[in-house]
Amino acid sequence: MNAVANPPHLRVEGLTKTFGPVIANSDVSFQVERGEILCLLGENGAGKSTLSSCLYGFYQADKGRIFYEGKEVEFHSPRDAIACGIGMVHQHFVLVTPMSVIENIVLGTHEHGWALGVEEAERRVRDLCGRYDIDLDLDAKIWQLSVGEQQWVEIVKALYLGAELLILDEPTAVLTPQESDKLFRIIRRMTGDGLSIIMISHKLNEVMQSDHVAVLRRGKIVDTVRTADVTKEDLTSMMVGRPVMLQAEREDMEPGETILEVAGLRVRNDKDQHAVKGMSFKVHAHEILGIAGVSGNGQNELFEALMGVRDTDSGQIWLHGEDVTHQNPRQMVEHGIGYIPDDRFRAGLVGSFSVAENTILGLQKNPRFSDGPLLNFRRILNFANEAIKRFGIVTPGPHARTDTLSGGNAQKIILAREFWSASCCILANQPTRGLDVGVIEYVHQMLLEKRRDGFAIVLASEELEDILALSDRIAVVFKGEIMGVFRSDEVDIQKLGLLMAGQRDAAAQSDGKPYVKVV
Repeated sequence: MNAVANPPHLRVEGLTKTFGPVIANSDVSFQVERGEILCLLGENGAGKSTLSSCLYGFYQADKGRIFYEGKEVEFHSPRDAIACGIGMVHQHFVLVTPMSVIENIVLGTHEHGWALGVEEAERRVRDLCGRYDIDLDLDAKIWQLSVGEQQWVEIVKALYLGAELLILDEPTAVLTPQESDKLFRIIRRMTGDGLSIIMISHKLNEVMQSDHVAVLRRGKIVDTVRTADVTKEDLTSMMVGRPVMLQAEREDMEPGETILEVAGLRVRNDKDQHAVKGMSFKVHAHEILGIAGVSGNGQNELFEALMGVRDTDSGQIWLHGEDVTHQNPRQMVEHGIGYIPDDRFRAGLVGSFSVAENTILGLQKNPRFSDGPLLNFRRILNFANEAIKRFGIVTPGPHARTDTLSGGNAQKIILAREFWSASCCILANQPTRGLDVGVIEYVHQMLLEKRRDGFAIVLASEELEDILALSDRIAVVFKGEIMGVFRSDEVDIQKLGLLMAGQRDAAAQSDGKPYVKVV
């Protein structure tokens, strides 16, 4: 009787979704109880996003049934899911940046024109913000808000629309550690009020804060477990099918000669505003310098300037003591720099080219791949096949178009090419973005191997655990400026988070130690 009287908030039975010959979800079944957090965990391409899109009405399943509060439902669009009580906050926000917070929340929600109900809408939104201690300026324009504040707009809008079950896609990807802590505190308050949460995340520290975890592998549910009964190691083994080393082992090494030096660098972004404001640092042989910062604080512009992709306004860049400030990307490659951009298809690959062609992109004149002015296609194909095997690139073969691959497999092509071509320095901007746990382990080992071989490595990552584990020193950036450079054993995630939010004084006081900048 109790099971009938209190059905799960959401139950999915045998959901299958295909795209042509590709099976994205296969016979997926799970349930979410009211007031709990269920985490969907899986490698890149495991089917998490497709599953959530089916639950929100973006896609319609080929087979299977969805029950909401015990009643079978069908969603033909997100409007149907919203009407049922399901909301979704996407990793990439869906907001109209020139409009205000309240306009974005109310937009499209009133059948008779939103202006007629703006006073009532503001009252309801302020009540929601007050209930969950969310601080939002309802009159501010979206473009004036931080990425963390924009996320709260998305969450408040979902609640305003009546969501009782929220799907959160990588909710902390753009947050500082302190913002992440606040998000989970508020999520717990929401679940205490009876809301249910489905969370997609790959950050194991956050996964462990859920109540249950549904682990997907190759489109299927491997198991659904109570979080309190498993460890991080258990979950990664379930995801990958083998034990995975979660913590990279970085051996102590004495730094060598200065390989890369930057002084007073100022760089503009695409809006003609200074995104890099006078940055200065050095990177030595046998050293990894981590760049810690919330996305959008000048990291991309810094890396593009170092690689010659973007020109500088002022400042200098030296490589082995030689001024290379205004040299172009081809010259920087010839100097021995490898470059892993954050946007693989915009800056690292040509989607219409084959896998083989992309493995030598920019290296066409290298004697390994050419005989004088002519390319040696046999050697190129051999190299591509070696890369496919070594990096586990899932592809029909070296002749396949690169834009038919998943994002993670496309990223592996860049890693294979840049790790092979670089001879002294690697600029790694988000090198593990979109990669499976097992491949992340391999990339970490490769970076540490290059460090051991005497490379200077500049590493930017949104995963602070990676930054702390791999870096010898860490430069924290905020709004295009370096807040401080520290030895990795001098800081923790909390101090980094405060600095990433621009709170230099608070970070200095957070552990009772004076603020020290390490050159």
